Amino acid sequence: MSAFRRLETASPSGKTVLVRVDFNVPMSDGRVSDDTRLIRAAPTIKYLCEAGAKVVLLSHFGRPGGKPDPHMSLSQVVPKLAKVLGSPVSFAKDCVGPVAQTAIDDMAPGQVLLLENTRFHAGESANDPELAKQMAALGDLFVSDAFSVVHRAHASNVGIAGHLEGFAGLALERELDHLTQALGHPVKPVLAIVGGAKVSTKIDLLQNLVTQVDMLCVGGGMANTFLHALGHKVGTSLCEPDLSSLARTIMQKAKISGCEILLPKDVVVAKEFAANAAHTTRLATAVRDDEMILDAGPMAVDALADAMDRAKTLIWNGPLGAFEMEPFDTGTLEAARYAAKRTNAKKLISVAGGGDTVAALNLAGIADQFTFISTAGGAFLEWMEGKDLPGVRCLST
Repeated sequence: MSAFRRLETASPSGKTVLVRVDFNVPMSDGRVSDDTRLIRAAPTIKYLCEAGAKVVLLSHFGRPGGKPDPHMSLSQVVPKLAKVLGSPVSFAKDCVGPVAQTAIDDMAPGQVLLLENTRFHAGESANDPELAKQMAALGDLFVSDAFSVVHRAHASNVGIAGHLEGFAGLALERELDHLTQALGHPVKPVLAIVGGAKVSTKIDLLQNLVTQVDMLCVGGGMANTFLHALGHKVGTSLCEPDLSSLARTIMQKAKISGCEILLPKDVVVAKEFAANAAHTTRLATAVRDDEMILDAGPMAVDALADAMDRAKTLIWNGPLGAFEMEPFDTGTLEAARYAAKRTNAKKLISVAGGGDTVAALNLAGIADQFTFISTAGGAFLEWMEGKDLPGVRCLST
């Protein structure tokens, strides 16, 4: 990941600073039901206010299809944001043009203005040059503080940086620094855990990781495809037999790269996909035709714990089983708690990301004990895949 301009090197005093945040927050009855993203944006907003800047916030919200939709207006976010910041927040009913400009003109240094949903304009997602130019015309500096959208080239996070000098906000800085620490310049050995349902959704990820890490644990439904590729029966388990050849290629690539692949030695099986279904533990080589694999077994979790003992850095994306249902959450929760224990003992740098992963770590009650957790699913995954992130590249020095 290339070097990027940091907020601390900017000179925002007396200037209008356009800040790309991610306020695409969950709502319930017209109110914000989870203010995590607002809280993460607060340090950058406060920093700029204290520096004497006019702080103008840009964000998308939902999928309005490129036209105004009152149900997806960011005006709904204003009360909660004001509460999080502990200061008033103004709102403008457009993110470009005279409405936005008048609202900015009425601001005093140190005040905050939230502009309307950027996706009310069709050119946002298309990174339309004219829309980006209109956005940029509202400010003097650009600050990107939304890692969750840096994998997309949109007008409000990439196009705008073609007209204004861009800097990474404090939240984005923290995210990029931790990710660089985990995979860019890691403390070795590095262990990656990749779980989830299908190999087909994480082909690029697996192909990249086996050349980057020292150990790769494959879990969840993905592991079934690898077991099948090795000639083992997986019964009625979720599996992608047509990707067996690819799985063997990945394992061969790992061998050439010196990456140890960890597949479950034992598994928890049941005859139905249901919470508290009758279940048993079998060797991964002894699954019966009428059984489905729903979790990693105790031997598999122990082997993963041994790998964590050897590792200095852990990157985690995806659960080891059907963690949404008891008792098939056991493998994921036990592994997560052991990773937290190693992290607390200062023996492991642990970085995790992705929606299911975050949900699993929250379920285990240890999310706050990992070194860093990214809530940005798509951007985190593309970073792990080694792909270019346009929203970071446009901030490069």
